[in-house]
Amino acid sequence: MVVAAALAGPLTSALAADDGIDASALTLAVYGDAPYGTTPNDNAEFAATPDFIKAVNADPDVSLVAHVGDIHSGKQFCTQAYDQSIYDLWTQYAKPLVYTPGDNEWADCHKKAEGGGTYDSSTGQITYVTDANGQPVDYAKGDPIANLDLVRSIFFPSPGRTLGQVSMPVLSQSQVTDPTHVEDQQYVENVMWVRRGIVFVTLNIPGGSNNDADAWYGAPVTNTQTQEQAQRTGADLRWLDRAFTTAGSIGARGVVVLEQADMWDLDGKTPAHLSNYEPIVSSLASHTASFGGPVLLFNGDSHVYRSDNPLVQGSTCTTEASGGGEQACASDDWTTHPSYTVPNFHRITVHGSTFPLEWLKLTISSNGHLPSGANTFGPFAWQRMPQS
Repeated sequence: MVVAAALAGPLTSALAADDGIDASALTLAVYGDAPYGTTPNDNAEFAATPDFIKAVNADPDVSLVAHVGDIHSGKQFCTQAYDQSIYDLWTQYAKPLVYTPGDNEWADCHKKAEGGGTYDSSTGQITYVTDANGQPVDYAKGDPIANLDLVRSIFFPSPGRTLGQVSMPVLSQSQVTDPTHVEDQQYVENVMWVRRGIVFVTLNIPGGSNNDADAWYGAPVTNTQTQEQAQRTGADLRWLDRAFTTAGSIGARGVVVLEQADMWDLDGKTPAHLSNYEPIVSSLASHTASFGGPVLLFNGDSHVYRSDNPLVQGSTCTTEASGGGEQACASDDWTTHPSYTVPNFHRITVHGSTFPLEWLKLTISSNGHLPSGANTFGPFAWQRMPQS
């Protein structure tokens, strides 16, 4: 595929690596919300991860791995040592690995269950979770911005390159100069690449807390937190704009979006719990409708496998059955956002957080459109791969 001349500089070098449309399919391993623990000291899933990685490596079809965020649970601490241990595990991947951060490794580190602390309104002070020596257990006492910077320093040491034993060039938002939004260059984790005529894009959208709206430490919301949310959401929207502009410029066959938040999961709360995702949902809807081709979104966050189109109210839905396997599910919760009618969109929530560890095998065909179904959409087909 030829990249348009207007897409110059780092964009050209990252996206010109597209191998075009040939006779073979392209296969990705997608997963997230792993490894999880039920307590700060529960490392069972962590200990099982090397065999999980070996299973992914052993599949000769897989050419790329994608993790959609949450490298530990909301009941585990945010420490530099843990983040580094995950990075070290991921060096075992034989193929390129793309990762987009989840809320548990930065946005929610302030929470007491994750080793942060609790605000005392009577004193105006924060009581931090400490170890036996009286030292805070979390990196930077659980400060979300500091923990995001830590994640960037460990998992994104070389902007424009993936993780894994075989590094692949990607375009990072940090490599794009926008004189009107220079602050966007801090989002090294937002990346884009093209393979087989498909544009792939990652977005830093933390789940579980209404796009980082849970008050840090339970204290009054600060200007720092408000600015974090506004700047990152703005950067995400501009990055999504660029991805779809690129897709139009190169005549892409489809777009794949990878992010952490389940932007449609109420999680037992009121619709206000999702209000801060609406600008992103609205942008996805308008861009997808204008693009006209198939757009597939992957998220984690809600942990239970789900295949649906939340941009068409009342659309068919498939989810994990209580006894294993899959079953039809209710699709009457699309009122959490304004009504949309965008039939060329599909969403998959990857199954995570529980044993057996599981990845999803995404196969992108080289031609044609597959019949739409529970496991097919446009050129995309997928299969759940639980590990024994």
